[in-house]
Formats: sequence, structure tokens, C-alpha cells
Amino acid sequence: MRFDEYRSHDAVGLAALVAKGEVTPDELLDVAVARSAEVNPKINAVTMDLSHRARGAKAPGGPLAGVPYLLKDLGAALEGTATSNGSRVFADQTAAADSAITRLYKAAGLNIFGKTNTPEFGLWPFTEGELLGVCRNPWDLGRTPGGSSGGAAAAVAAGITPAAHASDGGGSIRTPASCCGLFGMKPSRGRVSFAPAGEGWAGASIQHAVTRSVRDSAVLLDIACAPQPGDPYFLAPPERPFAQEVGRDPGRLRIAFTDAALQADALDSECAAAVRDVAKLCEGLGHQVELVKVPGDFAAMQAAAGQVIAASVAATLDAEAERRGRPIADGEVEALTMTTYRRGQAVSASDYVRGVQTLHAFGRAVAGLFDDYDVLLTSTLGEPAIPIGHVLEDVRQIGQRLFHFMPNTQGFNNTGQPAMTVPLAWSAGGLPIGLQFVARLGDEATLFRLAGQLERARPWFDRTPEL
Repeated sequence: MRFDEYRSHDAVGLAALVAKGEVTPDELLDVAVARSAEVNPKINAVTMDLSHRARGAKAPGGPLAGVPYLLKDLGAALEGTATSNGSRVFADQTAAADSAITRLYKAAGLNIFGKTNTPEFGLWPFTEGELLGVCRNPWDLGRTPGGSSGGAAAAVAAGITPAAHASDGGGSIRTPASCCGLFGMKPSRGRVSFAPAGEGWAGASIQHAVTRSVRDSAVLLDIACAPQPGDPYFLAPPERPFAQEVGRDPGRLRIAFTDAALQADALDSECAAAVRDVAKLCEGLGHQVELVKVPGDFAAMQAAAGQVIAASVAATLDAEAERRGRPIADGEVEALTMTTYRRGQAVSASDYVRGVQTLHAFGRAVAGLFDDYDVLLTSTLGEPAIPIGHVLEDVRQIGQRLFHFMPNTQGFNNTGQPAMTVPLAWSAGGLPIGLQFVARLGDEATLFRLAGQLERARPWFDRTPEL
């Protein structure tokens, strides 16, 4: 199979070729490995080569049998390999068993042949860690692909795979998908299990994927949304498979929109214009669209989330220090991670509980908007993909630069609502601009129906970087 033919299909399309006997899993793997060899030295998206394990694999029957796939090097264990979490502390620890999501991927026939770049502990919306190195955006090698699933998004945008595993604790699916011109769905809290690990960041974190097509995302979520015994959150199963929602008419939705930056002063002018343009697109598709002010105390949410995240990092590193019998030393983690670690050690139990209560109150406030609307539309990011090193080049401005870049994603991790980014706009410089749509808790179905409609109205699949 030639690369141009491979890239003309999404994962569902490649699986159909395998099912019909027109191509073998090893032939697909050959193309993926060759493409990785060609472009990965430029973008540093794939940081662990597991193609020797994938070669000759007997894919079980499944909806994506034989399709090459990549795991993010955070959150999903693969038996016999290390999950570094982007950190030297865990770089040499080999997993004794697969995570639940890895087992489900394998049972669906996905052929896992590598792992992707992520910043240390997934803490940043860019991918520039010391252990795994700088990951670059295929649309502009001087810019970030986003984070923390930056390697996953860069690999998919570059054509190594049509889809890749990702996770999202504050925007880490939607940010890189927006930067790289991809579709990215953050599912509802409780939709995808983290088993056997515990919850991430008080339930803010969730696993799924970045994809080029909407239907790939829906099929992958059908594969992954299998509750595991003892999961701390539960959602009723969907009314029908998500894959069946993509082609369904969404009906006339009540869509609220804002061109504001929810955790910063203002959006970049191109992002704000994109929101208004897509609001008109939705109106033209027959939806009721209204400008709103999003409720909720975003400043309090941001502060509480910062406490919860810092305490979670401290818990992870303290547990590892206890396991190995010696403390975490300076130099074992990056300097800013160490700052977060020390901050987290100072968070009291009372502070943590009050922080979680603040997040829950924020969720209730935001939920009130959805008494009147089915969907909220915002810009995914505050600006298109930023230059590599931009946030960290001046430590005095880290917070300001961080939230100017990602002002609109974190809140919906803490409400637990599903949120998707759709690549519907482009900057004057040719960079992708994602638009975020948020629905009620558990209502991914509405988002998939709307996404399918938008994909038909303004297709993006064939718009790819040349590299």
C-alpha cells in the first residue's frame, strides 16, 4: 500500500480494507513505520518504537482489526513496557499487566506499535519535556502541537496513524487537536475507566483519542466505554452506539456561544472571529444560536484546580518515594514539576476537600446554562499554536501566558461535561483553529450528531500539513 492511499482512509476505512482481504495488518504497519521513519525525526511524536511486537500480530475480530495505533506514554499501561509519564522517575518501571483501556483496544483489533510524547505528568498544554524532548507541530515546526497529548496529535496530523490514544485533565485532548487540525472529543467523567489506576485530578482527567474523522472518535469511544468493577464514577450506557450517532440528524439545537476568554482577558482576534463565523454556520444549519455569558466563578475554579493538581502530583511522587525507600531528589523531576510537588505537599487535607467542594459548586453553576441550551460553543484555545518555548521563556509571565493560550478548556474537565474540538477555522498564517462544543454530562451523543453535521458542512479530512 502506498502512503497516499493509506492517508486517504480513516481507521474505520483501513479496518474495512483488512476485513475484505485487500490489505494485511502487516502491510498497514509497514506504511505506518515507514511514515514514522520519514517524519518523526522532524516532529519527535513517537518516543517508543514497539513495531517488533506488532509485527505478525494476529488481530482478533473487531471493529478496528489490523489498524496501527499509538498509546500516549501516560495513563495507559502496556504489559512489558514502561509508562514513563514523561518523567525520569518512572522511565524504567515495566508494567506487569495492561490497563483496562489497553485490553479493550487490543480486543478491538488495534495493533499497538509505539508510544507518544507527553510532558512530565501531563502538566502542560505543550510538549517540551526533558525526558522525551520537544515535540513539534507538523503544520509549523517552530510551534507546539499542544499538550499534553502533543505526541499523539502530531503523529496523527503527520499521517503516521489515523487516530491515537490521548487523555485530558485540563484540555490535553482538545488543545493538541486544535493545534494540529484534528477532531478531539473529551468524554464525560465516568465514560472511560482508568482501571486499575485511581481517578486523576479529582475526576478531572479522562482518556480517549485524537482522530482525523468524527466516526473514528465515535468507534473508539464505543470500544473504550466499558465500566470496570470498582470504578468511582458511573454513567448509564449510551442509548445506541456512538458510531450510529455520527450520521443522525441532530435536530434543531439550542446553541449558546461566547467569543470571550473564560480564564483570560480576551481571545486572539482570529479565534474570536472564528467563533462568530461558526455561530453563523450553525445558524445556517438550522440551529437556534444566542450569545451568552457563561456562569460560574472561573477564577475560584482555577485556583481550586491548581490545589488539587499540585496535591495529586505530591501524592504520586510521595507514593513512589515510599515504594523505593528514598525521597524524590532535586534533578529527578523538572524544576517546575518540583515546584508543583512542593506546593502539593503543603496542601492540607482540609484545603483539598474545600478545593473539591469549590469545583463541585462550579459544576453546578455551569450546569444551569444547560437548562436553557443543548450546547455551548466557544473557541477551544485563546490563540493558534504558540511558538515552542513561549510559555516558559519568562517565568514571571508563566501563568498569564499559559491561560492566554488555554482559557476555555479546564473548566469543563472540572464540571465533568463532554466537550469536543472541531477543526472548522484557519488562521491567516495557515494554522488550524479549533472550535469547542460542550454538552450536558453524559450527552456525547448530541455532540457526535452535531460533529457529523459540521464535518459534512465544512470538511477537513483532506486538509493536511505537507511536512
